[in-house]
Amino acid sequence: MNVLITTSSFGDEAIQVLQDSGFEVIKNPYKRKITQSELKSLLEGVVGVIAGLEKYDYDILSKSKLKVISRCGSGISNIDLNGAKELNISVYNTPDGPTQSVAELTIGCLLTLIRDVSNTNNLMHRGKWQKVTGHQLKDLKVLLIGFGRIGRRVGKILDAIGAEILVYDPFLSEDKIPENFTKIDLNNGIKIADVITLHSSGEDPIIGGKEFRLMKQGVFILNVARGGLINEKELEKALNSGKVKGAWIDTFKEEPYAGSLTKYDQVLLTPHIGSYSIEGRKKMELDAVNNLIQGMKIY
Repeated sequence: MNVLITTSSFGDEAIQVLQDSGFEVIKNPYKRKITQSELKSLLEGVVGVIAGLEKYDYDILSKSKLKVISRCGSGISNIDLNGAKELNISVYNTPDGPTQSVAELTIGCLLTLIRDVSNTNNLMHRGKWQKVTGHQLKDLKVLLIGFGRIGRRVGKILDAIGAEILVYDPFLSEDKIPENFTKIDLNNGIKIADVITLHSSGEDPIIGGKEFRLMKQGVFILNVARGGLINEKELEKALNSGKVKGAWIDTFKEEPYAGSLTKYDQVLLTPHIGSYSIEGRKKMELDAVNNLIQGMKIY
């Protein structure tokens, strides 16, 4: 039975588990996010897929022989779940694998932004001894957009440091928010936040021109969720005006990314590595493989 792995990289240990279970493994030959036409071609003769963020719409699903889609990651908004159910395709994800890795990187990049570490490092490498005064996390108002596993973990870490935590999640009831956190609507949260960090699922835009206009001057914004959640052109305007003092972007609508945000020194860019710790990646890959193996047993 042929199994396709579409993620740009995948560990040998997890691949060996698949092979030991009798599967023929087809790797992503492009080492990047694959296109729809590439996916159609790669799925020929494939019964199971370890999936990345490529889109599995009804057209793709109905023309495939898939029995199992096992997401190597938490989000499944790129999969037509109703279509999969209709076509008797089982869908799994790995919600726990990336949590700690993404949360830790979020905190690290937030500290890098508010203390201007990237800029001062670059100055030092150019032989310039120039001290920059930044911010401390304690007492900053941090708006978490999305309060799933990763949002909760980020909030817990920031709370321990002493930040004031605001939570926007329209799908969450008040009783699911810790007592010392404040549940707030998006507009009011954006108005008062010093830091806005996105951890939501889905592909629909959340931060656009209206939201940027509501933000206070000098806000920091982070996106480790989905590339389409922030309007990039509006972000550029906010960076140019100083409304946004600094940003970290890890996910992009088009990957690999080569857009105009690369021109901004105050923007920290990483190539979609939120889950890329050795420990987190290993757990996520093994969870995805085991999900696929278990899912195939029912066919």
